[in-house]
Amino acid sequence: MDLTDCTVKYAIYMKKIATCLLLLSMVSVYAISQNVVKQAPTGFDAETPNIAHGKIDTITYESKTVGTNRRALIYTPPGFSKSKNYPVLYLLHGIGGDEKEWLNGGHPQVVLDNLYAGNKIEPMIVVMPNGRAMKDDRATGNIMAPDKVQAFATFERDLLDDLIPYIENNFPVKKDRESRAVAGLSMGGGQSLNFGLGNLDKFAWVGGFSSAPNTKAPEALVPDPEVAKNKLKLLFISCGASDGLINFSKRTHDYLAEKKVPHIYYIEPGYHDFKVWKNGLYMFSQLIFKPVDQSTFPEYLKMSVEPAVNTNGSGGRPGGSSAVNSNIKDDFKPSVLNQPGQMFPQVNSQGYARFRIHAPQADSVKVSLGLGGRGGTLLVKGADGHFTGTTEGPMDEGFHYYHLTVDGGTFNDPGTLNYYGSTRWESGIEIPAADQDFYALKSVPHGHVSQVLFPSKITNTSRRAYVYTPPGYSEKSKTKYPVLYLQHGWGEDETAWSNQGRANLIMDNLIAEGKIKPFIIVMTYGMTNEVKWGRMRDFKIDTFQTVLVDELIPYIDANFRTLSNQANRAMAGLSMGGMETKTITLAKPEVFSHYALLSGGTYAPADIKDKSKVKLIFLSCGSKENPDNVKKATDELKATGFNAVSFISDKTAHEFQTWRRSLKELAPLLFK
Repeated sequence: MDLTDCTVKYAIYMKKIATCLLLLSMVSVYAISQNVVKQAPTGFDAETPNIAHGKIDTITYESKTVGTNRRALIYTPPGFSKSKNYPVLYLLHGIGGDEKEWLNGGHPQVVLDNLYAGNKIEPMIVVMPNGRAMKDDRATGNIMAPDKVQAFATFERDLLDDLIPYIENNFPVKKDRESRAVAGLSMGGGQSLNFGLGNLDKFAWVGGFSSAPNTKAPEALVPDPEVAKNKLKLLFISCGASDGLINFSKRTHDYLAEKKVPHIYYIEPGYHDFKVWKNGLYMFSQLIFKPVDQSTFPEYLKMSVEPAVNTNGSGGRPGGSSAVNSNIKDDFKPSVLNQPGQMFPQVNSQGYARFRIHAPQADSVKVSLGLGGRGGTLLVKGADGHFTGTTEGPMDEGFHYYHLTVDGGTFNDPGTLNYYGSTRWESGIEIPAADQDFYALKSVPHGHVSQVLFPSKITNTSRRAYVYTPPGYSEKSKTKYPVLYLQHGWGEDETAWSNQGRANLIMDNLIAEGKIKPFIIVMTYGMTNEVKWGRMRDFKIDTFQTVLVDELIPYIDANFRTLSNQANRAMAGLSMGGMETKTITLAKPEVFSHYALLSGGTYAPADIKDKSKVKLIFLSCGSKENPDNVKKATDELKATGFNAVSFISDKTAHEFQTWRRSLKELAPLLFK
């Protein structure tokens, strides 16, 4: 055998080996694609120690569609390298959320980090934008307002024309359609189906988790089934079996099945909540950007559970208990703020809230009360016309505003009392607190809250204030009292501190316990120019400062027995009322000697020109707000010689439980 024969035979031999290796590789890849992704196991969304972690950052991009700069969150995977190009998943939120909804409610970084640690997903970048494409894109006010709903449709152009180009120009990403996925929850699920299936030249991977009524009709989603068959790598549709919106997912599935368009349709135990949506992300992320075997798709349908058939009006939860979350205690009782004789809403000892609304002609009922911006609780309709549902998790202790959205319209719950907040009368619910005794109605001497109308030349009208006078005020005809001017927050009015805040009961109880020196509290409306919701920067303090300092204070001093000097006068406010307090106390140091900002910002030593005029600076907020700023500001004030005190309300946010506790801590410090 000559050298040439040897060379040829060796080449043939190596070619066979290479072919075998290639086949083995293909079998290996094919075997991976054969695996059906199962329901997420317990602990999939819990932080795991000693694993590599991805990183979440905020980005700002120019949106020519909206005409402003917009924000999004971006997750880069563990081991992220600028020298490598990554596929991208665009992950969309629901109607009541924003770019932080997934972060706050779904903790996607934890889910994905755990999947990376298990070598279950391809490295990818995840972009979480704000799908409400309008200049004021916050989830405030009526989230179902026509302009806000339209903004979710407008986001298609913002996504395609502004955000995707920004990501592809500023991050190391692959730019072909097979390296681009879009998925979302609820409203974002509808957007994902609409935008993904409507732009198959841009997306090869599409996922809808509990897709909302904004989802287009199936014929409009997939007008040409053959094109969808050829271009789609994966279409993933999932929903909770007890979700009142399941029909929107089912009608899409039915159409796709009829047209023989391959897709995954997975129905799991659950409701319209993050339990379902996190599992959607868990499953979908394992399937994208890798070979997919469409022959496995029917397995997901086999794994699905039957949609809940509700015959008792309890939203698929027999007897009112949760079939999904067995940890919810069935010790629900009517809220203490209910209308007389009304059994719903109810709260249990863990802080869950349950609602029941009779609306036999309605298709959808949602309660705005939710968790961390999650957009509220969707109720499920029963055969008797009642919509029923329970919050996904326990609520923070204390008072909460809420309202109902019934087929897109905003209404109050007829079962409960109403409170002025969010620039309208809202329903109210009280979650029992472990420390509620300090604002409870007790058998102690009580003060009086009286309404007064005082003349205001600058606003050319009579204005209203509520005045708390302590127990014994009427009997002690010669005693004079210090005064605290106490301001409400944005969207509230002069009724807030006594109705929602229970300021009078807090004072009564502190006085009965001998913990404070009795004083008068004056509460008035802090808005003097009409400002639209979300436009607080348009508010001008000048007129209200005149109303307070030049009109209300003289009226109170003339009509009540007050110690009418600067040393016996304090001002405090929550939220926007804190902003008013800070501005006015700094402008009028000769009027007030005690300053208090409750979730309303901070003072810096340089703000105050005459330290000798200030007897107390009190700063507070909830532990879920920005406590580090409050503590830092207090330390700086103390270091420069101010009598400064801070208070952080444990496990509360920007809400009345924080401010009730703040008043309880502030009152004993005043007028010492």
